[in-house]
Amino acid sequence: MLRYQSIICHPFGEDLRCRFLGDRDLKVSMKDDECIIRPRKTGTDPVIGQDALMALIPQDLEYLVRLYAGREQTCHDLGFFRIHRVVTGTAVLPLCGPFVGAPQAVMGLEKIIALGANRLWVLGWCGSLQSFLRVGDLVIPTSAIAEEGTSLHYPTLSEAPHTDHELSLILQEALRKNGEICTTGKVWTTDAPYRETRRKVKSYQDEGVLAVEMEMSALMTVAEYRGVKLAALLVVSDELFTLKWRAGFKDPVFNTKRELAARSLLGLLGG
Repeated sequence: MLRYQSIICHPFGEDLRCRFLGDRDLKVSMKDDECIIRPRKTGTDPVIGQDALMALIPQDLEYLVRLYAGREQTCHDLGFFRIHRVVTGTAVLPLCGPFVGAPQAVMGLEKIIALGANRLWVLGWCGSLQSFLRVGDLVIPTSAIAEEGTSLHYPTLSEAPHTDHELSLILQEALRKNGEICTTGKVWTTDAPYRETRRKVKSYQDEGVLAVEMEMSALMTVAEYRGVKLAALLVVSDELFTLKWRAGFKDPVFNTKRELAARSLLGLLGG
């Protein structure tokens, strides 16, 4: 039985080339593979520049907007998420969100790309799988294990979803200059937070996976599929490494660090 490996989408050819194990090439009609619903800009949608900040969590988006309470800003409600355009001197900051889970995050990313962004900065939370990562620590994900269903619909050439190396280095350097320590590495993306079982946590912990969250593998995959750059900064909000759950959402350290993370990303956008 022939096992599926990947689909390679050529943006300029008349067809899509599908590669399978066994070095067998098949051609699929571009018309048959064409999406019925496409991400696009409508006449009422805002124009945004090449950089956009995606705040996955509602509290983080609210904090970002509050930071610019005295500045000129407009809010565009796109139905399943909002874009706040903040004017800071000559710069316009697109603050987008919230996005909970891979499907909503990808729908938002698709729309934001259609509006003109090609460098995406993501702010989110994660649960630590490693004892050296505690509530409030900062994580820059470089790759992800995909246990969500969205990224399967976006075939890419990569063996594993990954963030953009250049943007991740820029983010690391910005944090270093501010005296902040961050950890880089692989995360685990799941659709089922109530199925983070002891066995799975222990297995991924032993593999060196840093943390668990709900969006990153899908965002990484779609960014590659669409040919844009994406980097992310996650704040540890809870801990699972003892195989018991320790929530840190009300911890003062966590709230201080998530606000710091938000301001760090704003600095990269010119805010």
